Amino acid sequence: MAPMASVAQTIKIHAPNVREDVMKSTVEMPELVPVLSRGKHRNARRGACFMEMASFLAGERWSDHPSCTHPLLAGLARLVNDTISDPWRPRLIPLIPSVIGLTSDDLHVDAAIALRAALAALPVASAPRQHVLATAVIACERVVADLDGRGRDSVSQRSRVVLDAVPDAASWARSFSGGIPVSPRTFRVRTAPHILNVAVEGIALACVPDVEQRLIDLLAATVAECQAMMVKDAAPQRSVAPSLA
Repeated sequence: MAPMASVAQTIKIHAPNVREDVMKSTVEMPELVPVLSRGKHRNARRGACFMEMASFLAGERWSDHPSCTHPLLAGLARLVNDTISDPWRPRLIPLIPSVIGLTSDDLHVDAAIALRAALAALPVASAPRQHVLATAVIACERVVADLDGRGRDSVSQRSRVVLDAVPDAASWARSFSGGIPVSPRTFRVRTAPHILNVAVEGIALACVPDVEQRLIDLLAATVAECQAMMVKDAAPQRSVAPSLA
């Protein structure tokens, strides 16, 4: 960590392959950073995963489970980091600063993260996984409906469109789900993380040519949605940009 901590200069990194409607054109990163790679690392000299680098930038103890990021969002970042191949992984670098400070106890956030992952995977996943993912979509929608005091069978337009495109899986999911309730704690601790695992695996094994780009896009879009959810009620703040000589 010592060589990294002594770095004072910064550069602007541009990632043209990350879609500009989700990510801005530039972000600030340390000039010397460890190479992103799969799995956990004892220290920066051995490399870093996405969330370990986030812990370093946030000034936290070196960890792939830093407190600066929502646990489920961090889980998605680790899954994407470990699933995509080495040539694609550097494209995640501009996203790392964006997850710092994104944390909340609101169960709406957990449901939104899990729902976005399930909806992204459902159209391209294999038939057996589609059944699981369609069930996941319904479970997420029911959690949100309960939180908002709406009917448990109400479904957002976004989910309805995706479910209508896979009618067999949607029908199976509705019959399987029935009226079985899921407690908020169970959803947060077990259901939502399981949905992320199935969704990322479903995309990774899909018979489409752009699986790695889809995974990067999923993480970028999820970060953007979390940002929107977590700051929507916050008071406007003046943005102060550091001066780079």
